[in-house]
Amino acid sequence: MKFYYVYILKCADDSLYVGITSDIERRVLEHNGGKYPEAYTHSRRPVELVFCQDFTDPNQAIEFEKKIKKWSRAKKQALIDEKYDELQSLAECRNATHYKYNLKNEEEKE
Repeated sequence: MKFYYVYILKCADDSLYVGITSDIERRVLEHNGGKYPEAYTHSRRPVELVFCQDFTDPNQAIEFEKKIKKWSRAKKQALIDEKYDELQSLAECRNATHYKYNLKNEEEKE
């Protein structure tokens, strides 16, 4: 059975990089070896693997990677730290305009 891995690397500059691969060991070695000079991680080496989730369905892996790439750093860090109970609260919009819009819509439904 083939596996696909969605992973998060912590870079030397403390930034986080999200990626997907079918061979996690090889891919981390490529990141640290600087195989692709144009890659985000090239100038931010060394990198450390801080999260990895395996999937058997490549489409699920791709969707998960796309999802977490959009997450805030705080939400990614909660995932890394296995603080799953914090993920929902970190997903809530903190934008006052967005909050007012959603509140207005909820009031109109009543």
